[in-house]
Amino acid sequence: MKAKDFDEKFDNDEDILNFLDLSKAKRVLQDQKRVNVDFPVWMLESLDKEASRVGVTRQSIIKIWLAERLEQLAVNKDLQRVSH
Repeated sequence: MKAKDFDEKFDNDEDILNFLDLSKAKRVLQDQKRVNVDFPVWMLESLDKEASRVGVTRQSIIKIWLAERLEQLAVNKDLQRVSH
């Protein structure tokens, strides 16, 4: 398939997955590194309650919240840079 035809299918919201080789696909900046963090018991209990409420694991809720906070910090930093 020519790139022009592929782009046209994509632009028309057609399913293009059959035209892709996802076996070697990687998400950018998604390499994992294990870290150990000690939390107070009260914090773990709160994390577990929220994770259960949302239906995810403790690890997932920590990752989600950290990612959200880091994104907020990046946006705030960009806004400060633009306003000066």
